[in-house]
Amino acid sequence: MSAILAKHRGMPAQDGAGVKLTRIINQPGLKHQDPFLMLDEFRSDNPDDYIAGFPPHPHRGFCTLTYMLAGTMEHKDSVGNTGAVEAGGVQWMKAAKGIIHAEMPKQVEGLMWGFQLWVNLPSEEKMSEPDWHDFPSATIPEVESDGALVRVISGQYEQKEGPVRAPGRDFLMLDVHLGKKDFSLPSQGQKRRLLYVYQGDLTVNGELAKEGELLVLDPADTLTCTANEGARFILLAAKPIEEPIAQYGPFVMNNSGEIEQAIKDYQAGTLAANQKLS
Repeated sequence: MSAILAKHRGMPAQDGAGVKLTRIINQPGLKHQDPFLMLDEFRSDNPDDYIAGFPPHPHRGFCTLTYMLAGTMEHKDSVGNTGAVEAGGVQWMKAAKGIIHAEMPKQVEGLMWGFQLWVNLPSEEKMSEPDWHDFPSATIPEVESDGALVRVISGQYEQKEGPVRAPGRDFLMLDVHLGKKDFSLPSQGQKRRLLYVYQGDLTVNGELAKEGELLVLDPADTLTCTANEGARFILLAAKPIEEPIAQYGPFVMNNSGEIEQAIKDYQAGTLAANQKLS
């Protein structure tokens, strides 16, 4: 049986104040991949595609991870956190019971390229306190192996541990830069395993995977990846939460009643401790 169970391509979308992006997970062809709720890629050197950014907006019930490859994105939120994620860096925000934040470009020209991943929370954590961390590029461990460079964003690889930590619901996120040698990636046993090719083409266990494709992988197989001219991909793996998912825009809960309560709380000004950004 092939290690690749399915292939999907993202679709053009807009979010925030009109930021153009590619929605990879949570689009008609590929819904939630528990616990991964959404994966977006934004990539443009045209400021009109990104300059309006993501003005203040609410979240409840999950976490966001922003990983930048090029450009700089500034963060402000209702808890009082401020920061800027630059090329190679990561921001991790646990929205939990409620947070309002803004993500705005800190550049007026040049390439803006990165990803935003939404990771679900189990029911017992959805109404916990929000949290936020900024991890500059220098804090992301790197491993050179079989002619590849592996950046460990979350989880463990070759005895290196990524800075993004979610005890009890840990997930793996690697950014892999392939050389021209075969690169082997053993399974860690997580039931959910995904690979997104964001630059170049490669073969995975002998099967071609093209730039812009997300692969749903067999969770048990060791992966052997080869690229003739080099390629780059994101690998995600996790144990599913296996709870009902109810989503309405920026709110992700377990049922419609909790979604209705989130909307009421936001409208009443009680979703976040302070609904005005600092």
